[in-house]
Amino acid sequence: MDWLYVGLGLLILLLAGDALVKGAVNLSLRLGVPALIVSLTIVAFGTSAPELLVSVNAILDGVPGLALGNVVGSNTANVLLVLGVPALIATMHTSHIDTRASYMQMIAASMLFIVLASFGALTWWSGLILLAALAAMLLHAANETLKHRKKAAEAALAEDEVEGADPDLPWWKIILFLGLGLVGLPLGADMLVEGAVNIARTFGMSETAIGLTLVAVGTSLPELATTVMAAIRRQADVAIGNVIGSNMFNLLGIIGVASLVGQIPVDRQFLVFDFWVMLGTSLLLVPFVFLKKDITRAWGIALTGLYVVYAVIALS
Repeated sequence: MDWLYVGLGLLILLLAGDALVKGAVNLSLRLGVPALIVSLTIVAFGTSAPELLVSVNAILDGVPGLALGNVVGSNTANVLLVLGVPALIATMHTSHIDTRASYMQMIAASMLFIVLASFGALTWWSGLILLAALAAMLLHAANETLKHRKKAAEAALAEDEVEGADPDLPWWKIILFLGLGLVGLPLGADMLVEGAVNIARTFGMSETAIGLTLVAVGTSLPELATTVMAAIRRQADVAIGNVIGSNMFNLLGIIGVASLVGQIPVDRQFLVFDFWVMLGTSLLLVPFVFLKKDITRAWGIALTGLYVVYAVIALS
């Protein structure tokens, strides 16, 4: 049954990811805003839902280390795997996308998270600070949306040649695509994670190791499925926007909410290794954000290889 759960979960993830990309692209077209903004908010929140469910349940079940490992591991996997694996399939042309502002917000969120965690535990006041930062990020996204609505004609023209974009697609179909994606992604991830964790436990893996690797990768699968489909559909803005937005939601929203549910002790291992790996992988995006580089197959191999190295170290 565990292997069946893994297979069904993967299938649902792929189908839901495709639906979410279609919905996001057409929503941006109908609203007259860039797909990047939609992916930084709606898509990012939807693909981060599994991390939220896993983290809150981990706190309630008395295993806060799993919650923290899930978020930190997911952010690392988001950069290395979620951008690396799709690049093996098709080059993501990120050179023409301006993500500098949102990227700097992600780095600021990472630093804020590390500073709060350095006190030894994430408590309710830490959660309030993180959620306040999330609110500021969402207000900035709303402001950018209002600015770009004035350029609706240019935005629509840019999307005309994108596969899956249809300016005449009915609203009910857009909502259906978004709904199928937002519901299907956490469902598929939950099935896959449950099966994978049960298999891992039979091999004697610890909760922390499971959180940093299997659960982290499992809850990052919605981002991976969405980004793979975005790469296939040549929608690089959805791909990189999804990763940046999801990482911010993970640190600010998920840890923020989880900290209100219960205190999260921070193991020394996180402070001396895992947090800095997470921050270091985020800095690997600099060439794509500031130097206008495309994420080519060579980059895909490098990013994926780095994650394999990290996973081996985490498991050891």
